[in-house]
Amino acid sequence: MSTFPKLLFADDDGTIYDHPYLEMVGCSGSHVVRPPEEDLVALPDMSRLYFHPGCPPYGYDPRKKEIVLLHETKIGRKTVRCNAVSSFIQQGWVRLLLPAMDYRNKDYMLPMWAYSAVGISGDDYYVPSFEIDDNYRWNPDNFDDRNLLPDVEKRLADFPDNRLVKHLQRCAVHYHCFAAKNFFHRRWEAPIPTSPTCNAGCLGCISFQPGGTCASPQDRINFVPELPEIVEPFTEHCNKARDPIISYGQGCEGEPILQWKRICESISAIRSRTENGTVNLNTNGSVPEWVASICDSGLDSIRISINSAREPLYNRYYQPRGYSFEGVMESIRTASDKGVFTMVNYLIFPGITDQPQEVEALRSLVAATKPHLIHFKNLNIDPTFYLETMKAPPDQGIGFSRVKELLQEEFPNLQFGYFNRTRDSFFPE
Repeated sequence: MSTFPKLLFADDDGTIYDHPYLEMVGCSGSHVVRPPEEDLVALPDMSRLYFHPGCPPYGYDPRKKEIVLLHETKIGRKTVRCNAVSSFIQQGWVRLLLPAMDYRNKDYMLPMWAYSAVGISGDDYYVPSFEIDDNYRWNPDNFDDRNLLPDVEKRLADFPDNRLVKHLQRCAVHYHCFAAKNFFHRRWEAPIPTSPTCNAGCLGCISFQPGGTCASPQDRINFVPELPEIVEPFTEHCNKARDPIISYGQGCEGEPILQWKRICESISAIRSRTENGTVNLNTNGSVPEWVASICDSGLDSIRISINSAREPLYNRYYQPRGYSFEGVMESIRTASDKGVFTMVNYLIFPGITDQPQEVEALRSLVAATKPHLIHFKNLNIDPTFYLETMKAPPDQGIGFSRVKELLQEEFPNLQFGYFNRTRDSFFPE
């Protein structure tokens, strides 16, 4: 970049401007900081920009050598109110800093995206980030809706009375779910939602939000699929799709292992018909005994989600109903011991998940449970809501690049990523 990125701001109509001299800053938790230049990368192509009405941005004034709050500025002869601008970074990239803005007058809950600091230098936007996984299958260019409807019609004709296929049609066409689109395109990772109920009250749940928060991005499945509704279309997916993965546990359902018996019998039935494809489960891992049964039924990989390796923070986010954090740890151990490719879906948040005490807890978790891979997954949630709930710490975080380095030093065989994998890529050379 030619110069250090300048601050971006928006007027009340959402038109975005760059400031003539104020430089971009970001937040580690609630601490406004200048991003190290080595952390800044050009904004990946499939990212997005947002503006935040009523939230003035912070910037760094190189003349005064201090961080300032920009309430208003002149554009030509007109004085405009300044609103902060943030970015949502493309999948596969790790967000290092939150946007720096004054939230005190915000009277709304932000939609569930992972908001990042962003600035501009020359003609390019820059964000504090690094790429942790590059999987061409999830590039948005592969999901042109002009190619979708003919394939939807084909699959509906193949399974005209299948409620699960009809549910996935809504996910693909209305909610633009990439995994659901994969099912209709007969390729890659396809979803198998099974559970209309849940045993957690996750703050960032994308299929159920209580009143007074924000709207859920999608509807939850309202039935448990019958065995043939799973086995018939997903055996075909394993046999006919390109690089097939079939995944239980989706955003459009509750907790899948509450339907562990149906999952076990469907995996066994599919595996009695074909050895093709990778069978995966995304879960909160709340009941180790049920996880063990699913592993024994023919599961290839499992991804167990946590927002923190510290029990108090885990409980504040997940609000577990009838299960414990220790049970989740036991599920990770169980899956790893049974030879299933075991992933921890780590929901990360700058200033919380990169605290030294969190890193120490994560190192203890990895040593005790022996997962094969850690997903660094940006947590989609309103920053102020999360910081208030987690009780923002007094110090800024050490940064996720450093977190990754520390883990790699102690666990050289531990892998890192963002996306689920096919069996042949579990252990790349």
